[in-house]
Amino acid sequence: MNFDLTDEQQLFVTAVKELMQSRNWEAYFAKCDEAHEYPIEWTKEIANLGIDTMLLPEEHGGMGSDWVTLTAIWEELGRCGAPTYVLYQFPGFSTILKYGSPEQIEKIFAFRGTGEQMWNSAITEPSAGSDVGSLKTTYTKKDGKVYLNGQKCFITSSAKTPYLVVMARDSQSEKPVFTEWFVDMKKPGIKLTHLDKLGLRMDSCCEISFDNVELDEKDMFGEYANGFNRVKEEFDAERFLVACTNYGIAYCAFEDAAKYANERVQFGEAIGRTQLIQDKFAKMSMKLTAMKYMLYSTAFKMDKGENVTGESAMCKYFCANTAFEVVDDAMQVLGGIGVTGHRVSRFWRDLRVDRLSGGSDEMQILTLGRAVLKKYK
Repeated sequence: MNFDLTDEQQLFVTAVKELMQSRNWEAYFAKCDEAHEYPIEWTKEIANLGIDTMLLPEEHGGMGSDWVTLTAIWEELGRCGAPTYVLYQFPGFSTILKYGSPEQIEKIFAFRGTGEQMWNSAITEPSAGSDVGSLKTTYTKKDGKVYLNGQKCFITSSAKTPYLVVMARDSQSEKPVFTEWFVDMKKPGIKLTHLDKLGLRMDSCCEISFDNVELDEKDMFGEYANGFNRVKEEFDAERFLVACTNYGIAYCAFEDAAKYANERVQFGEAIGRTQLIQDKFAKMSMKLTAMKYMLYSTAFKMDKGENVTGESAMCKYFCANTAFEVVDDAMQVLGGIGVTGHRVSRFWRDLRVDRLSGGSDEMQILTLGRAVLKKYK
């Protein structure tokens, strides 16, 4: 496997780097993080580069690019301190194209190039997180209409997205059948309650209640009873993207701390000349290298069409935890400035949430263990 970037991939990375150098984005990110606001000014610029539709085939207005290229872009953005976690919806154009009806595709594709949030999945409930089979939200067909009832919680982006794909149980089936529905969030009967997150604060998080929300049968997303299968595929991509984000911000924190260690003088010399600090950087460097090669190896397999359920879980668990260790060490090196307004504090909070977001550490271990053993059956 060759980890060198092609000329085309390098052009993407260079364009991203130039964008991040075009203004003081960190001040903007800090403002958005404090106010819990989606960084629309930045996401519009990202979309202007075509990154929102880069995975779409050219015949659908995309660039027909691949996951290795996306990984390189996420790496560079993260290295520049960007909150790439707000970009998780961008690959969703491909999902809509694969599973959506022509009408649903038209609605979501209208957001191409805008940088705006467009849709997300609503799965988790108060009594069902990792145990998706315990979902209680139901849909009932009556007189040619469909009525959605129940409650979802911890739903990312739900305050801003105009559409949600909601997984629900068929109330009229004796067996547990789960189907997804494409829901316009302006419909009557939908109530949002904002939740205050520790980190990842530039993306909203809400509890959502559905009280006899009226849908049409054409609002079904994908096929009847196919909810689980589609979501499993989505989980693989989501967990990989979370891992890419984690690696990128760890890289940024590492470089911030390294520059500081070479400048900060104590007892007559730069702290980077002391063995204790050098020990931290040696170990941080090893961890970053391990994350990088794990991610690019997985992206390479994704581009070949291989099943990466185990690899995505591995990346998600390893990068969330290892990046947290790197950022924590970087914060220790930065000392007082690391906890008084430096962006490394934002990274630290974001990473703690990412050990839960997109699937808990414990579920990643179980998923990976099962995937490994399955290969030897």
